[in-house]
Amino acid sequence: MLIYLPDARDGLPALVERFGSVSGFIQNHLPGWRVPVGDFRVPKFKIKFGFEASEVLKGQGLVLPFSAKACIEVDEQGTEAAAASAAVLSEMWCKRVEKVDFVADHPFLFVVREDVSGAVLFLGQLLNPSIAA
Repeated sequence: MLIYLPDARDGLPALVERFGSVSGFIQNHLPGWRVPVGDFRVPKFKIKFGFEASEVLKGQGLVLPFSAKACIEVDEQGTEAAAASAAVLSEMWCKRVEKVDFVADHPFLFVVREDVSGAVLFLGQLLNPSIAA
């Protein structure tokens, strides 16, 4: 999962605009090196999505039923695993590299992406992290 946290608390609309209009945005905004992380906080959240496509597809001549459901959930285990990885990585760097705090306390964009192909599997926004999960 990739999380794009705008610098400005009200910066999500501009980030979404750039994400949709700049070719290669994801690839161009991945760090080229490991970044040591200090304070790492992402809120718990759960997002469910369902889509009943049968009626739409019947209009296209497909008569088989089709529906899609997805669920994205970030909880303590996911956050702890990411924080533990960040702590291990930060010790691998020389002491001159300053740690970066990552505190997702305002609206952000998240992406679940397949690593090998880079295909985006899920894309979403968390608009109010203070009331998540």
